[in-house]
Amino acid sequence: MELTDGSLLLRLPDGRDLEAIRAACQDPEIPRWIPVIPQPYTEQSARDFIAWSQEGLERGNYSFVIISAETGQLLGAIGMSVNRLMKIGHIGYWIAAPARGRGIASSALRLLSGWALDEGFGRVELITDPDNIASQRVAEKVGFGREGVMRAHTLHRDGRRRDAVLFSLLPGELV
Repeated sequence: MELTDGSLLLRLPDGRDLEAIRAACQDPEIPRWIPVIPQPYTEQSARDFIAWSQEGLERGNYSFVIISAETGQLLGAIGMSVNRLMKIGHIGYWIAAPARGRGIASSALRLLSGWALDEGFGRVELITDPDNIASQRVAEKVGFGREGVMRAHTLHRDGRRRDAVLFSLLPGELV
């Protein structure tokens, strides 16, 4: 499965993305905000991510790399886990350091959220760390509404629990 808006391409990661994923995930900002990202992030970590992404599709979850349609460069990753019974998608993403500040996260989030809503999902969610203001701005730019803080929601690799801010998007709210 692939999604595109003409500028970005969202597709399943594969072997050609291995080194770009590994290199991007060396940036300490990615695991800072996404505690499930392994540290250190090795070539095997990237291989595991690729395999996990391909297996996820069989379970009805979606994990894509974000690729520049013009250059073929890996810009980040975005994924959506799915609650089929409730028709809810839960999206997460990261953007490679050189691609930040260019609207890539907003465009990728808009593309995947729009597809989910067109497929009949009644709700799309995402969470951010309360201190991740950039990610909160991305959500709001696409039309997600802030619902509130979920206390002690996220478990970090050091064993600390952190609050998370919940955002949601309903049909008709995509900007």
